[in-house]
Amino acid sequence: MTDRVARDRTAGENGGRALRPRAWAAPVRAMSRILNADGSPRTPQPAGPGRSGIVDCGLYVDGERQPGRPQYAEALAAARRERDGFVWLGLHEPDLAEMTEIAATFGLHELAVEDAVKAEQRPKLEHFGEIVFLVLRTARYCEHTELTENSEVVETGQVMLFIGPNFVISVRHGDACRLSPVRADLEAKRDLLRQGPWAVAYAITDRVVDLYLEVADRLEDDLDVLEADVFDRQSSGRIQRIYQMKRELVEFKRAVVPLQRPLMTLTSQVNRAVPQEVRRYFRDVQDHLSRTVEQVNSYDDLLNSILQARLAQVTVDQNNDMRKIAAWAAIGAVWTAIAGIYGMNFDNMPELRWTYGYPGVWALMLAASFTLYRLFRRNGWL
Repeated sequence: MTDRVARDRTAGENGGRALRPRAWAAPVRAMSRILNADGSPRTPQPAGPGRSGIVDCGLYVDGERQPGRPQYAEALAAARRERDGFVWLGLHEPDLAEMTEIAATFGLHELAVEDAVKAEQRPKLEHFGEIVFLVLRTARYCEHTELTENSEVVETGQVMLFIGPNFVISVRHGDACRLSPVRADLEAKRDLLRQGPWAVAYAITDRVVDLYLEVADRLEDDLDVLEADVFDRQSSGRIQRIYQMKRELVEFKRAVVPLQRPLMTLTSQVNRAVPQEVRRYFRDVQDHLSRTVEQVNSYDDLLNSILQARLAQVTVDQNNDMRKIAAWAAIGAVWTAIAGIYGMNFDNMPELRWTYGYPGVWALMLAASFTLYRLFRRNGWL
């Protein structure tokens, strides 16, 4: 991290202004190396000797994708020449060097670039001048034949969007939400694509929230199975499985709940960055997200109830075991008491001279044991 980044963050933490006026326009030091003398962008070099994080780059004019797959710098220059043109650059886990080159071309702020590379952010919405930085947490349900204490139920990832006047950059981390189907579906909706980069932001957000709904529905099935196992007296109902399910639900909740505030900002009437028509679409996404949040909260309450019920069952089982032990101890105490009395070896004990004393004592002990056994059995102790 550079000294300037540290100063900016320190200023933000102390309540000062973290960003200087128009700092977003000169985000990285590599800008001087990426521009020609006349100010036009150079053709970028591949990031590193091996892998590139660029998945797709498309130029869209008047809601229609132009033929070919141009370099992102050339596509951005062409989009700026068109009235209704924009670039959609799709990235998958880019490294810092490649992301720095892209940031220099599009004018991205270095703080947002650092967040996009690390991919350790919670859902949020930030403004850097005319550029909006939107962070989404993605989620996907993991198929499993049986829920165990080690089962992975929910897989999460991240999608980050840089939304500018003539471009949108999607940075995907993980495989919880692939964006190629989103691009294909959106390219078939020319009227929506005419709305520009925010149409892409809506389509991606809508896909992420739709996956939330799918995960929530599948989690409900797992909770039904878990609940049935807990209340099935023939099943062990291990607490470890309930705890594992709760951990997976917490991970899913961290992806869903914080997204409410960014969507509320995007649908607000005071937000002029989002076109009016696209705001209507975002409101539909917000409704779906609210439904998912309600489901997740209800699942959390249900899982707490299941856990408490299982703990209560364990306590009841322990009490039943203690009652059985106490009942058998009471039956054995009869034999111990009688044998202790006749084992004291006193001379003047009238029962010692009885002819039928020995069989009488045996009959007494057996009768007392049988009576106690019937009483305990009738009361459910045995």
